[in-house]
Amino acid sequence: MADRNQGEKRSPEQHVRALYEDAESNTARAFEEFVSKPSFGALLARSAENVAALTRIGSDVADLVVSNLRIAGRADITRLARQLHRTEDKLEPRRRLGLKRR
Repeated sequence: MADRNQGEKRSPEQHVRALYEDAESNTARAFEEFVSKPSFGALLARSAENVAALTRIGSDVADLVVSNLRIAGRADITRLARQLHRTEDKLEPRRRLGLKRR
């Protein structure tokens, strides 16, 4: 209230600064009240779930694009690595015995 009485004595810059500080404190109070409610936690959890789901969908779409372009993607390279390990595992006993391939 004292600020309103002194409003005539303040410069326009000081008046704008006071208005800004009032708006900032009111906004902070409103956000604190919003965050303190249990519904905010539920909203935050659902938002995190949605972000994770969208990330997964985006990754799947990128894999489909790579697959449709006939470029080796992550899944293809992983499958080839598994096949290579299986083949090496089959050849390992023969190497230890000193046997040659047929």
